[in-house]
Amino acid sequence: MTLTLQEPAPVKAPPTAPGERRGRPARSGSVVLRILTYCALAALAVAVVYPLCWMALSGLKTNGEIFSDPWGLPAHPDWGTYAEAWHQGVLGYLLNSVLVTAASVLAVVLISAWAAYGLTRLAMPFSQPALLLVLGAMMLSPTVALVPLTQLLQALHIYDTYWALIVLYTAFKVPFTTFLIRAYLLGQPVEVEEAALIDGAGRWQIFWRVVVPMARPILVSAALLQALFSWNEYAFALVFITDGHLKTLPVGLADMAGRLNSDWPVLFAGLTIAALPMIVIFLVAQRHFVRGLSEGIGK
Repeated sequence: MTLTLQEPAPVKAPPTAPGERRGRPARSGSVVLRILTYCALAALAVAVVYPLCWMALSGLKTNGEIFSDPWGLPAHPDWGTYAEAWHQGVLGYLLNSVLVTAASVLAVVLISAWAAYGLTRLAMPFSQPALLLVLGAMMLSPTVALVPLTQLLQALHIYDTYWALIVLYTAFKVPFTTFLIRAYLLGQPVEVEEAALIDGAGRWQIFWRVVVPMARPILVSAALLQALFSWNEYAFALVFITDGHLKTLPVGLADMAGRLNSDWPVLFAGLTIAALPMIVIFLVAQRHFVRGLSEGIGK
């Protein structure tokens, strides 16, 4: 009997991934893509930040410097223009805008959150027609209803009051905000709410102690969107407010521009003061804002 020795079969090397086969070119391609992305983001940041910086610096110049060297730095910064803008009425306009914006944000977020909770968690009759009604209300254009709204506000005796703007800002933004919060709640698990219901919690307690904390990102996003709309809205504030002591910032700054007789540094200072609160709010709440929109609109 003869023994034959067989040579061992050659061991095959494991297949390499496409990125490993290519080696350095794949890594260099990702680096180039990352550099291009950073350059695009830097350009976008400059496009957003530079006009704000230019406006703030223009408030420190004189009229001559604004026209002779509009892109240069102020030779002798004059902070007195900001104090002048403050005393020209920006303080009153700012307080009016804060009051109207805060009231409308609170009303819109509360009404929309409760409506979205009912549309997603409660077995209500005619829930689908109600949802279609909410979606249909988003197609209404506010400017087309200026004449009937004027008659309605006069009949309710709230024309030329804070309530005129608060009611209108709330009514025209509740449909969109309800749709936004509803989309977010559809993606949230209901097991925690069911457990709270088994433990004896009522619907009101579940809403405040379970749903509201879970929906905090989308509520912050909805509040910021409503604040931005109320802060910058011009048409309603122009038509439904005639008392100079009740005017908000957009209309008040337009009136101040007419009174100043082309005193551009003071006007730029007023515009900077008007834009500063929204910038600070967005910087503070940007994490919740982006998360809420991405998880709400993406569903």
